[in-house]
Amino acid sequence: MATTSAADLWDRVVGTQPAPSTLLVLATGSIALAVVVFRTTWLIARNAVTIAHEGGHGLVALLTGRTLQGIRLHSDTSGLTVSRGKPTGLGMILTAAAGYVAPSLLGLAGAWLLASGHITALLWGATALLAAMLVMIRNAYGMLTVVLAGAAFFLVSWLTGPEVQAAFAYAVVWFLLLGGVRPPFELQRKRRYGEAADSDPDQLARLTHVPAVVWLLFFHIVTLSSLIGGGRWLLGR
Repeated sequence: MATTSAADLWDRVVGTQPAPSTLLVLATGSIALAVVVFRTTWLIARNAVTIAHEGGHGLVALLTGRTLQGIRLHSDTSGLTVSRGKPTGLGMILTAAAGYVAPSLLGLAGAWLLASGHITALLWGATALLAAMLVMIRNAYGMLTVVLAGAAFFLVSWLTGPEVQAAFAYAVVWFLLLGGVRPPFELQRKRRYGEAADSDPDQLARLTHVPAVVWLLFFHIVTLSSLIGGGRWLLGR
């Protein structure tokens, strides 16, 4: 019985699900756009972008051989990822560059999964990533936000039907694609007024001797390109 159940579960995760209607895809995209555009909803939902941002720093730090010491997520939607290793070099550059592009690249990967019909795999994959990230969280607010996010993915994947799962998955991916575009513009505005003096582009400028404005342009290119490419996949084009 246990073997059969495990096999059924594996088939459920790796199997494909029917594509949702175009109306659902457009509706979830419209909802995600409204959440990103309106300040009140954005101030709350931006926590999810921060999770992806700091998770991107942490994941690349590990992949490049650095020691990840911890991640903090704050109630003002800021965050901090601390890793130990060589203070210069390619690993440090990639780690610093990963944050602002991580939400959009995650959204792009999610769009590819959804276009391939792997809705359940996306939900379970997101749950696993959040569980792994939870181990490295070093403050109470961060633990709360990651636990709530992971619980949402798990409960939707385990308790709801295909229609609800599809709506939730498409809304999340649309939000990552659309929400990933806004933070570089916010950072650009802060820099214009002399704020955010030690932002990721400034750190990258010190590491590479490439002006911070070039790195900011790089963030814009990656996030906007991900939105265009991911959006086409979600719309079946």
